[in-house]
Amino acid sequence: MLYTAFLFGLISSFHCIGMCGPIAMMLPVERNNPAKKAIQIITYHLGRLTAYGSIGLLFGLLGRGLFLAGIQQQLSIFIGVAMILVILIPEKIFAQYNFSKPVYGWISKIKQNLGSHFKNKSFKSLFIIGLLNGFLPCGMVYVALFGAIAMQSPGFGVLYMLLFGLGTVPLMSLMVYINSFITVRIRNRIQKIIPYVGIVIGVLFILRGLGLGIPYVSPSNMSLFVQEKANCH
Repeated sequence: MLYTAFLFGLISSFHCIGMCGPIAMMLPVERNNPAKKAIQIITYHLGRLTAYGSIGLLFGLLGRGLFLAGIQQQLSIFIGVAMILVILIPEKIFAQYNFSKPVYGWISKIKQNLGSHFKNKSFKSLFIIGLLNGFLPCGMVYVALFGAIAMQSPGFGVLYMLLFGLGTVPLMSLMVYINSFITVRIRNRIQKIIPYVGIVIGVLFILRGLGLGIPYVSPSNMSLFVQEKANCH
């Protein structure tokens, strides 16, 4: 299931250019030194990947706890359904409940720190910009975190989120070089594809939990049964 992380990151990066694109375009990179500019952009992405990996670790630990409780198949089905619901339910419905209100102060501090580092071209500042950028609220990251939980392992949770982040790197990097290479029309068309990709990934997680005996998609020899068999000897 790890391949779904990179695929989702690649597709959702078209959403990222609308949310985080302005940050990428404002990066304090060297304009007259292509080599240094490339290293600076990589440093920025390393900061983002560090943030994603850290979050993946936390949610991987959560998934590990559920794995030890022996509910990994049910967890995979639940997460698949949750992914699909998050995508299908209109954002305005979530907005009515204002889930993000408790963290407004935290988000405000992140934005203030971001602003201070945009004045500095050092590698440290670029890394911190990427790090803070990675912790900003994002619907696509939330969906990816469901996948990190389903990995049921801290290590694989980190890997899942790193692969998701790597999927966003190509387009976000291009945003630094060519600010307007994608028109609003093209972006809107691709935005319509994102929900379908998310639903497909959700279905894959559901199939994985059902254990239908489909190789690589829904294997019947789930680890839950393997553990139970081993405990009988």
